[in-house]
Amino acid sequence: MENHPIPPVYDKNSKILILGSFPSVKSREMKFFYGHPQNRFWKVLAGLTRSECPQTIEEKREFLIHNHIAVWDVIKSCDIIGSSDSSIKNVSVNDIKNIIENSDIKAVFTNGGTAHKLYKKYMDCDYEAVKLPSTSPANAAYSLDKLINEWKVILDLSLIHISEPRN
Repeated sequence: MENHPIPPVYDKNSKILILGSFPSVKSREMKFFYGHPQNRFWKVLAGLTRSECPQTIEEKREFLIHNHIAVWDVIKSCDIIGSSDSSIKNVSVNDIKNIIENSDIKAVFTNGGTAHKLYKKYMDCDYEAVKLPSTSPANAAYSLDKLINEWKVILDLSLIHISEPRN
């Protein structure tokens, strides 16, 4: 049984919540979200916000807060082989009520099919999640440009702002 080692990132101004399924081995080692260098999560968000791609954990945390994005995962603990979502069994889910009650969440998005399926099955929440294609390197059918284009629904809903480029 693996336990989720990463606390959620959000503040009172967070407008969107992006939920993954469960952190990869690399993310669990780093103790931060989307830690595998091949995962395109940070590049997609940087592309959407026309920002530099954050590199350090502190830069990533700052980036999320600055852009009013909350991030967490659906699963609190599970049996998993490596980083394979398809191997997930014996799921216990995170309680997202604290995020919802202590922020300004307007919409929930799931990063990939597994997160979406688990959200629909287990989450007791008033938000209908919007399923986005996974940023995982395992989702080879999607180029970075195609991912950014699909994730633009976040911008279409005017839920995050386009940052002025930082110097």
